[in-house]
Amino acid sequence: MLRKWLLASLLLLSGAFAARAQYPDKPVKIVVPVAAGGGVDVMARLLAQHLGERMHQQFVVENRPGAAGVIGSKAVVAAPADGTTLLYTPSSLSLSVAVSKTPPYDLAKDFSPIVNVAISPYALVVNPSVPVKSLQEFIAYAKANPGKLSYGSAGVGSASHLAAELLKSKAGIEMVHVPNKGMNPALIDLMGGQVQVLFASVPGLTSEKTERARPIAMAEMKRSGLMPNLPTMNESGLPSFSVGNWAGLLGPAGLDAGIVNKLHDEVVAILGTPAMKERIKTLGFDVIASTPQEFAKQLQEDVERWAPVAKAASEEKK
Repeated sequence: MLRKWLLASLLLLSGAFAARAQYPDKPVKIVVPVAAGGGVDVMARLLAQHLGERMHQQFVVENRPGAAGVIGSKAVVAAPADGTTLLYTPSSLSLSVAVSKTPPYDLAKDFSPIVNVAISPYALVVNPSVPVKSLQEFIAYAKANPGKLSYGSAGVGSASHLAAELLKSKAGIEMVHVPNKGMNPALIDLMGGQVQVLFASVPGLTSEKTERARPIAMAEMKRSGLMPNLPTMNESGLPSFSVGNWAGLLGPAGLDAGIVNKLHDEVVAILGTPAMKERIKTLGFDVIASTPQEFAKQLQEDVERWAPVAKAASEEKK
């Protein structure tokens, strides 16, 4: 009897290993919870193309925008954990948890992090009417003019909104929030002088635009290859100040470790090719290529960092 049980167990295990070795044995859908056409969507399609070529199976991108990424992300949470449905998402995944009184999902329990692919960095930008050229000058000016500066954002709860609230808290300054419906409209308002301050996505800051939108500090721990001469907030006197719109690949909870590792290794190999490195740079991203464990830690740290900032901003309105 014991011998039969052992034999049956070995057969089951061998079947599982075989299935894992054959992955993917059918088409894989990558859900992107934002509209088609943006940098995150283009990155997802590039990865899908290269994963398909390397793994000899079809990888298809499906855009499911809405509710700040929650609709598409929830669809992946509900999908079978067999590696045929994946999520390629920006940092709205963790921000939606940080800013919500009733989080739409549990990041630790509902997802299997695979790799944080890249980040689109943000910079603190001012309208040229603000007479400052450095972070120190900006903080001094804001303190001398409390409440007179207004800052734009891509919307309440967006990375640009929370970054400005974090700056207010760390620097001890007052600014008025003027939310917008996206980063491009917010940047247009800044250049037009409707607002004076914005944490803007660096890829949108072309040389033409920087004549009307002056970057004064990079909101990352290290300088970006996109603006190598722009000092970081950290260098300029605000330690550990970092915000950006990362984009990463995850699966539903319970995804087999063999599938996670295989996908991770394939994506990292793709990111390491010279052609892909150059393409990512032209899209305005800096490569991260984290391990699954590093990505899981990043998700948790995002919530821990931004939840109190969102709460303080909410209480300030009351």
